[in-house]
Amino acid sequence: MTYRTILVHADLSRHAPQRIRFAATLARTFDAHLVGGAMTGVSRFLMPASIAMGGPMIAEQVDLMRESAERALAQFDTLADQTGAPSFERRLVRDEFDGGMALQARYADLVVLSQTDPDNPVPGDWNDLPEYVLLNAVRPVLLVPYAGDWEHTGSHALVAWDGSDEATRAVTAALPLLKLAARVTVVVFNPQSRWGTHGEQPGADLALYLSRHGVKVEVSAQPTALDAGNALLSLAADTGADLLVMGAYGHARLREMLLGGVTATILRDMTLPVLMAH
Repeated sequence: MTYRTILVHADLSRHAPQRIRFAATLARTFDAHLVGGAMTGVSRFLMPASIAMGGPMIAEQVDLMRESAERALAQFDTLADQTGAPSFERRLVRDEFDGGMALQARYADLVVLSQTDPDNPVPGDWNDLPEYVLLNAVRPVLLVPYAGDWEHTGSHALVAWDGSDEATRAVTAALPLLKLAARVTVVVFNPQSRWGTHGEQPGADLALYLSRHGVKVEVSAQPTALDAGNALLSLAADTGADLLVMGAYGHARLREMLLGGVTATILRDMTLPVLMAH
């Protein structure tokens, strides 16, 4: 498999240029089509007649939200062209930020978003956009940290393996990146805590699977007293990893976000790009 369509969130936050260049570099690497999606923030379920009934102030606000999305797409066009994306398109979506991105993600192989920056809230945007898309889009999401300079990734990939469905989906979704990586480390923390999951040699079965895809892989099974989220971030820093691949754990119920502890820790404290799948 490879990535043929990559969707990136286009907005006017200070992290948008790095996110778009990151996605455009991926598109160039995989000769993929890049889609910049900008949401107006107005629900697709809100009829034009309802907006008109709200009076001129409501109509003016809706026009301003649309203009903001148009400016975000103009910025996307410029950056995608400058970065050398082989083909790209802007997509203005009349919908809420989270629901609109989750819906558009269904037609992409990979979604690129930014980690939520608590010090840079975007007016009108939802603070849980990454979480919502992860739990509702049924597509892998590659998150770019708000700290640091990240315009490419994947020379050393760290794969968090616990034998779960979510981790399996993440590994499969990350295969194109893992095949290009100079080094891939499969890490299994406290394998004895998941009896019957890992086999006699924890991580060995996954390593064999990856090697058949041409992935240069090594296995690190180790005990830790840290929680898994912090243990992963610590190991990533110690080994110089520039990509983390892991399952996203949680349940989506309307707008109620229920995320597992490891997922929540990584989303909050990530220090490197993270590819997650639910």
